[in-house]
Amino acid sequence: MANITLGGNPAETIGNLPAVGSTAPNFTLIANDLSSKSLSDYDGKRKLLNIFPSVDTGICAASSRKFNEAAAALENTQVLCISRDLPFAQARFCAAEGIENLDMLSDFNDGSFGKDYGLEISKSAFTGLHSRVVIALDENNNVLYTEQVPEIGQEPNYEAALNALS
Repeated sequence: MANITLGGNPAETIGNLPAVGSTAPNFTLIANDLSSKSLSDYDGKRKLLNIFPSVDTGICAASSRKFNEAAAALENTQVLCISRDLPFAQARFCAAEGIENLDMLSDFNDGSFGKDYGLEISKSAFTGLHSRVVIALDENNNVLYTEQVPEIGQEPNYEAALNALS
């Protein structure tokens, strides 16, 4: 369990992030075209998982834009933005923001990604949503870097996450 805050108010997650050096748990999420995407769909590529509560909040939108810009310069790397937003909201956001270099994936069906990765928020106004987390994976899905952002309204450490993929 991670102790985090939402607007300065205490919150927590249901578990712990996958450990650096471990293999990331597989997942099945929903893409904007309503197809299923699993971790294995990205085999052979480095992955940056940008995880957040909702695209309809300022920091979530900012992190998506920032990682979208960075993704254009990264070789053999796919940025995956993951939230519990409906795929329609994610598609609308990407179209409005001109985001083209990352994949938006939704955990709306059952929240299993948030549970399996230990990042689902509990005991907060955002209970059931994902906490703000960044996870970097190598080509074999080994965890290179994790960041549980301590305050949901705070941006992640972009530089550290991107450096982990270098």
